[in-house]
Amino acid sequence: MSGLFVVFEGGDSVGKSTQVRMLTRHLAERGVEHLVTRQPGGTELGAELRRLILDPASGDVDHRAEALMYAADKAQHVHQLIRPALASGMVVVSDRYVDSMIAYQGAGRALDVAEVSQIAWWAVDHLRPDLTVLLDTDPAAAVATIERKDRLEAAGLELHRRARHHFLDLAAERPAQYLVLDARDTRERIAAAVAEAVDRLLRTRENRPTQVGG
Repeated sequence: MSGLFVVFEGGDSVGKSTQVRMLTRHLAERGVEHLVTRQPGGTELGAELRRLILDPASGDVDHRAEALMYAADKAQHVHQLIRPALASGMVVVSDRYVDSMIAYQGAGRALDVAEVSQIAWWAVDHLRPDLTVLLDTDPAAAVATIERKDRLEAAGLELHRRARHHFLDLAAERPAQYLVLDARDTRERIAAAVAEAVDRLLRTRENRPTQVGG
């Protein structure tokens, strides 16, 4: 049985990490085998790339260099963690994925979105999530709550606004694969909506007829 790939997306400080924890707790209570990860990071190579990308000490990193480092992280991540877990039938829960690269390194950094998108999907060998949960809110309020900002968080409000709008554009292109939720809602209501959507996908997977080769 193939696994299920669930991704949380959205701006900085919208509650993605909290919802990842609440979903994984729900999966554990149901006895569903799962893997939790984040991007950038998740692998030894990814952890080093994360440090280089987000550390303010990295200085003036070219926007294209930044995008390519994100792409390298995703390629290794899919190769080392995500595809093997899905092949074993696990539910993979990831804090960020390709949409973040397109929204931030494409729209946010004002690079060619189509080019960044092509590089990002090529890096992950076109592996798409079964469900993307987009937590949406005004970045002016969310980013302001972060006291010690990394390179991307400190890149300016306009970058975060462009990224937010592009997240919503991506969700509008594939509404069946997205669950867009107001990040200002209570974390319990958000978690309940996510759990319901994931449970529905799990039921669909469990009821899928087994194909027998002939």
